[in-house]
Amino acid sequence: MKKQLLLGVALGALTTASPALAQPPAPPPPAFSWTGFYVGINGGYSWGRGVNNYNESAFGCCSLPTNINTSHRMDGGVAGIQGGYNVQAGSWVLGLETDFDWTGQKGARSTTYNYPGGIEGGTSQLSLAVRAKLEWLGTTRARVGWLFTPTTMVYTTAGLAYGRVSVSGTVTDTFCTPSCVWSFGAGQTMVGYAVGGGFEGAIPNMPRWTWRAEYLYVNLGSINGSGFDTDFTAPYTWNENITDNIFRVGLNLKLP
Repeated sequence: MKKQLLLGVALGALTTASPALAQPPAPPPPAFSWTGFYVGINGGYSWGRGVNNYNESAFGCCSLPTNINTSHRMDGGVAGIQGGYNVQAGSWVLGLETDFDWTGQKGARSTTYNYPGGIEGGTSQLSLAVRAKLEWLGTTRARVGWLFTPTTMVYTTAGLAYGRVSVSGTVTDTFCTPSCVWSFGAGQTMVGYAVGGGFEGAIPNMPRWTWRAEYLYVNLGSINGSGFDTDFTAPYTWNENITDNIFRVGLNLKLP
């Protein structure tokens, strides 16, 4: 009787456990793939530089330089959006990305020269003040990345850059009574190039999200103009070259 009872209990335990024993193990999560479209946001800081050249040959009559070269910083925050497409081939990731950032970059510089002349043979001053602002910036770049882990890569990037730049300047000559003042300036969308690199990686437990840290060097070329100075009654020309350094971080969402 006891043997039959024990046999029944054992058979019941085996019957209860057999479905669990027969169930296959859960498959591993799929490997992370970089291939596909993505969109994202970014933000950071930029430190740029404007190099201005003002040329007026008439200044030579008063022992003044006919070419006045000045430079100034153009610093400020940046924030914007980006999107692109990646193709993964083994440990390599090839992609194309475009972005658009709003910037708070601006800067100014003043230069003053003393020269003989003026009321009762005194000394006069010629001053040049230049201001510049980068209103927005966009790029379209190729990217080449190398995966040093399946979910983290280092990459280089290069391509087209474009941005809206405004430059204005004022020249003041105290020889006049009152002072003679004339202005110059222009605003336009400038086109140049961008090169740089960075790191990007998947966020743990968030398989469609990646983080990134990136540096870009941007050269937008020169903006220029010309005019006529009514003080020295002579023509002048000017130009300003704009370059920029950008460090920014961002988040990307890989689209399904």
